[in-house]
Amino acid sequence: MILCLDAGNSSVTAGCVEEGFLISRAMFSAERRTADEYAVLLSQAFELRGVKTEEFDGAVIACVVPALTEALREAARRLTGREALVVGAGVKTGLNIGLDNPSELGADLVAAAVGALDRVSPPLIVADLGTATSVVVIDARSRLLGGAILPGAAVSLDALAGTASLLPSIPLEAPRRCIGTNTNDCMKSGAIFGTASAIDGMIDRFEAELGQSAAHIATGALARKIIPHCRHKMTVDDTLTMRGLYKIWEKNLRPARRA
Repeated sequence: MILCLDAGNSSVTAGCVEEGFLISRAMFSAERRTADEYAVLLSQAFELRGVKTEEFDGAVIACVVPALTEALREAARRLTGREALVVGAGVKTGLNIGLDNPSELGADLVAAAVGALDRVSPPLIVADLGTATSVVVIDARSRLLGGAILPGAAVSLDALAGTASLLPSIPLEAPRRCIGTNTNDCMKSGAIFGTASAIDGMIDRFEAELGQSAAHIATGALARKIIPHCRHKMTVDDTLTMRGLYKIWEKNLRPARRA
């Protein structure tokens, strides 16, 4: 069993993955904590879910918040008794990255892309909806060409409430109709339907540049709130990043696994 940690700007998701299957998952706010604090949080969360930490064979981490990496690495070492694999330069992913500077691709998107390719044949468009909405394109040769980054729906709502004095803070949820008839519903429409429309529009433009249609898959904390309102058919897979992290661990450390 492998401990998979996905640390984003808003949250840290911890998963227990065994032979590619997600057994249990916990989520924490992405805050600066000590290694001890993260180790206790992880241990308690897994204990509540009936997972014995002594059964971990290793750990793999995707972190886009550098300030958290070392604390998570040390916490994982204490829980598993092994050094964690941190996704980054020099780590084998099996992903062919076509960006101008491959190191700019976030470790979370690397893991999501690897997980998507394990599930769906390319060409493929992968949307990751969290603090940011990231959409990446993988061509028929499994080469990640690039993509687009948009403000996340929750970030957009917070920005509106924070910078426009007459606009309130509201929850992120879909209104009953796209045409809002009050301030709250207009904001909700823009956040939910606007983000869904943006994703639909990016898919159209990406496929036009590819010269062919692609499969569409989405993941991330906000995927189930946004994707049902997209007009393109998209599969939502909450386990995509965990699946990809496990595959990356397999490529790098599986031979060293305990008997």
